[in-house]
Amino acid sequence: MKYGLIAGNGRFPILALEEARKLGHQVVAIGIEEEASPDIATLAWKTYWISLGALSKLIDILKSEGVTELVMAGQVKHVQIFSSIRPDWRLAKLLFSLREKNTDALIGGVAKVLAGEGIQLRDSTFLLKPLLAAQGPMTRRKPTSDEERDIHYGRRIANALAAFDIGQSVAIAERACLAVEAMEGTDEMLRRAASLANGRQISLVKVSRRRRHMLFDVPVAGPRTIAAMRETGATVLAVDATRTLLLDREELLDAANQAGIAVSGYTPEEEA
Repeated sequence: MKYGLIAGNGRFPILALEEARKLGHQVVAIGIEEEASPDIATLAWKTYWISLGALSKLIDILKSEGVTELVMAGQVKHVQIFSSIRPDWRLAKLLFSLREKNTDALIGGVAKVLAGEGIQLRDSTFLLKPLLAAQGPMTRRKPTSDEERDIHYGRRIANALAAFDIGQSVAIAERACLAVEAMEGTDEMLRRAASLANGRQISLVKVSRRRRHMLFDVPVAGPRTIAAMRETGATVLAVDATRTLLLDREELLDAANQAGIAVSGYTPEEEA
């Protein structure tokens, strides 16, 4: 089977390409020049490079390769999307038509343009189902009763924020929200929270967008997340089960166990 894959930064696209190779799929990788690792070229069947905003070139590549199913994998920094993007005529037309200038509206609009060209976006995790977070504790240590209270409180806040495309993570300490994730990303949010914690333990809560599909913007945690938690004194990572990718899952859980950090999956709000 032949697929297209738009590659952003991080390990997500690398892991997706590795799994596609194991399954015998031909993947045409389209790397975002400002974001993607050059390593994708060693794993993809064929690789192209485009700049952010080159929507017409993307469509031309997919059509020339006969690709009708496309996956988005990896992060594109919000700052890049809304500050550095240089749209071609097709994307400029789309941007002008959007009522809201947020990630959901932008990528949702791109999906509609692609569908009009006979190209369908697939679930971005379909090659990586084994890496999705499980329900319940995934580490040796379970969240304490105090941490569970923080998690319950944090999930209510995080779900409300995610609905407005503000961010998908919050840092909580003693039922107080120290920081919410915005364009800076989870690691920097944790560092900001640590500066306000005054020695209190921090719970990191990540949720997925309140929507049925997982075409893009899937919550991700990896070993770097655990390293940032260890640095900032965060003691528990709470995520949406079945809707959060744990990249390099075994390495992540091993690092969490060594640090005494609890990692646990919770029922996503739309399924509760």
